[in-house]
Amino acid sequence: MRSRLLPVVGVLVVLVLLGLGVPLALSLSGSAYQQLSLDRLTLTARLASLGQRALLDGTEGELAATLDRYREVYGFTAALVDQDGRPRAQTADPVALTEPPVREGVNAALSGREPLPSGTFWPWQTGPLVLAEPVLVDGEVRGAVVTVSPVDGLRGHVLFLWALVAAGGLAALALAVLLSLPVVRWILRPVDRLERSAEQMVATATAGAPYVPVAEESGPPELRRLARSFDEMATTVSEVLAAQRAFVADASHQLRNPLTALYVRLTSLDGAVSEDAADDYAASVEEARRLNDVLEELLTLAKTEASAATPVPTDITAALEDRVDAWHAVAASRDIELLAEIEPGLVAVAVPRAIETVLDALLDNAVKFTAGSGSTVELTARREGERVVLAVRDTGPGLAPEELARATDRFWRSPRHQNVTGSGLGLAIVHRVVAKSGGHVRLDLPAGGGLRVTVEFPAQPA
Repeated sequence: MRSRLLPVVGVLVVLVLLGLGVPLALSLSGSAYQQLSLDRLTLTARLASLGQRALLDGTEGELAATLDRYREVYGFTAALVDQDGRPRAQTADPVALTEPPVREGVNAALSGREPLPSGTFWPWQTGPLVLAEPVLVDGEVRGAVVTVSPVDGLRGHVLFLWALVAAGGLAALALAVLLSLPVVRWILRPVDRLERSAEQMVATATAGAPYVPVAEESGPPELRRLARSFDEMATTVSEVLAAQRAFVADASHQLRNPLTALYVRLTSLDGAVSEDAADDYAASVEEARRLNDVLEELLTLAKTEASAATPVPTDITAALEDRVDAWHAVAASRDIELLAEIEPGLVAVAVPRAIETVLDALLDNAVKFTAGSGSTVELTARREGERVVLAVRDTGPGLAPEELARATDRFWRSPRHQNVTGSGLGLAIVHRVVAKSGGHVRLDLPAGGGLRVTVEFPAQPA
């Protein structure tokens, strides 16, 4: 957020500096232009008075010499014209009387108008400053004096002033950014704490560890209150989740022993039940076995969620080969062929016993749902970039596309599979174990039917 807030502050400061700097630069430019115009206007009026005497006495030659001296001192060219616009005296560097600005100025002066320079000077202007003053004799316009002043010096002066304004603006911008850094840091400190709190909340909720409040007494009061409220909420959520896990674990553990005893007592009645009650007896035994399986899976899920184990490098190849050997007999007993293609030397980063837990759950589902004699279950394991990819595919009825997203929910089972024994916890356990290892689970429906579950673990860096 700091990277977004600082540019906003910078933009606001730039807008303020532009709002102050642009008028200041224009004012300085206008002031310099006005000063030059007034200076040249004074000189032009003085030359007009000398031109009046020259027209009366016929001393245009002396006036020309005077004009040259003015040119040497002030750097402008000048000319005296009569009422017909013909030059009577001018500097050695003659004035281009036919140029539009000069001609317009002379015509205005011969019509009796006084020069009124106005406007703003821009450094990219190239035209000279032209001023024409009428020469009056007994109140009658008898001619005009025109001065043409180059603006190169004014342009350099204005550019220098504008450079000073720009430098001052940049210095102010840098100072504003430097001053805003601690302010922004102070404002965002509770936000940073909230971000870390959210990350910690996810981590503690996944690992089953208690939440540690991180709010500080710094930053704006509103954000401090927000941080404290978030800590209270996160602590409550953490406690509720911990209580839920404890209840599941305790209830499963407390029920397992009497349920096991009940199952043993039921099975001991085998052969002692009358034929009329045989069906009910078999159903009771099956339900007791199913309930025992559910409790075992609940305990496994509770242990998985409560575990705070750190992922460690794990020999995937060895773990998979060991479990595949154990499941070959189970698959063969149901006339299912288990095909395994395991890349040698696979090492992934996972929590302890994660590979065995995941593979047992996936193969149990695959064997359970694979239909008919001669069916196959395919297991592949290979490295793809920075991941170790484990995939188990069965040839059973699969799922509907809209059911894939719910398949890893606890106790969820497809309505089409209600006749198949199970608790709906297998994929939930897989999802939890893989998440704790930093991987993820993906389900898809391959061509040819069935369901494929793909699990990705982080590979150990080479």
